[in-house]
Amino acid sequence: MSKQKLEGISFFERYLTIWVALCMVIGVLIGKFIPAIPAFLGKFEYANVSIPIAVLIWLMIYPMMMKVDFHSVKNVGKNPKGLYVTWVTNWLIKPFTMFAIASFFFYKVFSGFISPELARDYLAGAVLLGAAPCTAMVFVWSHLTKSNPAYTVVQVATNDLIILAAFTPIVAFLLGIGGISIPWDTLILSVVLFVVVPLTAGIITRNVITKNKGVEYFEKNFIPKFSNITIGGLLLT
Repeated sequence: MSKQKLEGISFFERYLTIWVALCMVIGVLIGKFIPAIPAFLGKFEYANVSIPIAVLIWLMIYPMMMKVDFHSVKNVGKNPKGLYVTWVTNWLIKPFTMFAIASFFFYKVFSGFISPELARDYLAGAVLLGAAPCTAMVFVWSHLTKSNPAYTVVQVATNDLIILAAFTPIVAFLLGIGGISIPWDTLILSVVLFVVVPLTAGIITRNVITKNKGVEYFEKNFIPKFSNITIGGLLLT
């Protein structure tokens, strides 16, 4: 990669993969040798949703959600092919392939290593992840690769609208097929905590700042203040 392409990307961002790997290793070691920490954090849970994780997810998502301008949805028709690919992949392919792959590995490949009960738990986790596109990270990779920011906003805005309606029924359907009891309170709470709350906060913040300070101030001065918060939230999570 040339020096010109790396311009604008900090040392920390350039080696983000390494920091993520290190944080994963540290997290595993903490769980292994200092189990009191995850045990303590596990006490703060409601409807099987970890409140500490929710807070960290907010730190990661909120700055990204402020970039979502739903007025951009009107530009969907200008270049729809990329959006069609994203929608079909996220909602008609990924959740179902995730379910099929997870079922194959947990019930077949690893059947001799884990119990059927644990396999069901892992399958449920895989389904939840497979049906939840990480819209916040789209902004991060869009920034790092210097892609079209306006088009990224359209993709995120439309997917956030879709996730509000599609996540719960898709997950409920796949969990039902897998013979897993459907935790409706967990599904609904997850959508509210991880999508509705940060998205609403982001929209309100965006509208207030742009109304009082203008769009240019919001994009060039206000948003950059939160860049490290997003990465910090990701690594802590």
